Amino acid sequence: MAQITAALVKKLREKTGAGMMDCKRALSENDGALDASVDWLRTKGLAAAAKKAGRAASEGLIGIAVKGSMGALVEVNAETDFVARNVIFQSVVASIAETALSAGSDINKLKTAIYPGTSRTVEEEITHQVATIGENMILRRVETLGIETGVLASYVHGSLAPGLGKIGVIVGLESTGQKDKLLELGKQLAMHIAATKPMAISKDDLDPEAIERERSVLADQARESGKPEEIIEKMLEGRLRKFFEEVCLVDQTFVIDGETKVSTILKNTSKDIGSEIKLVGFKLLVLGEGLEKKEEDFAAEVAAVAGV
Repeated sequence: MAQITAALVKKLREKTGAGMMDCKRALSENDGALDASVDWLRTKGLAAAAKKAGRAASEGLIGIAVKGSMGALVEVNAETDFVARNVIFQSVVASIAETALSAGSDINKLKTAIYPGTSRTVEEEITHQVATIGENMILRRVETLGIETGVLASYVHGSLAPGLGKIGVIVGLESTGQKDKLLELGKQLAMHIAATKPMAISKDDLDPEAIERERSVLADQARESGKPEEIIEKMLEGRLRKFFEEVCLVDQTFVIDGETKVSTILKNTSKDIGSEIKLVGFKLLVLGEGLEKKEEDFAAEVAAVAGV
């Protein structure tokens, strides 16, 4: 058995771009033979995947799965919108979302869960698909939401296939009232959330640091007016109230009718169905949010795909 030195591992890593542990395993499997180890990595799809792993991936899809009292959202990124329209990629995202229903919102647990219909983990399946499809892919985020009694409603904006799109929302409503009307309200709320992107259900759910940060900014702006402190305090109260109306779901104006507060919509629907409605939570994922997008003109992208 040949000795697998650090220098040999480094050389194979530089040659293939594969991970250190994968290189070490390849050399062990091939008695230290460099060329055979390169072929081994290529056969496993690890060399190709590793070479693509550094490339920007800000496109892709949001996947939604809802089953009974549990819902899941996942974001799987790819490099181009072309891949998002690939039926194989779409199937992978849908399967990962389904897996998240049982794996939960711990992304590491999801990555190590068994991918449906294979002996591979979700992370290994993504590596396999990187080598197959030819673009870098990343499982970036996962969110789950559960309820006890009531409905889970979902909405996908920019849908390319059922449960797959650019924006995904899940809303949980707990009530013993009529489920059809409850589900209708839930879907409308999910559409509203996709449009307004609230930070929390109410101001009580907002991060205190976010409130203090906003208060500080608004106070500085108010002081620039040169008015006395007691006037500034009143100005600050009004501006904070406006801030809450912008970022807190129940304080927002319902986009469906453009005039009624979401809190009032919930109260009115509760009376209509004869049972109190509790908005237990929502989850929102926007594709590529916070990622730096690669600037590339369309003609260059087509030429790249065509190999011109």
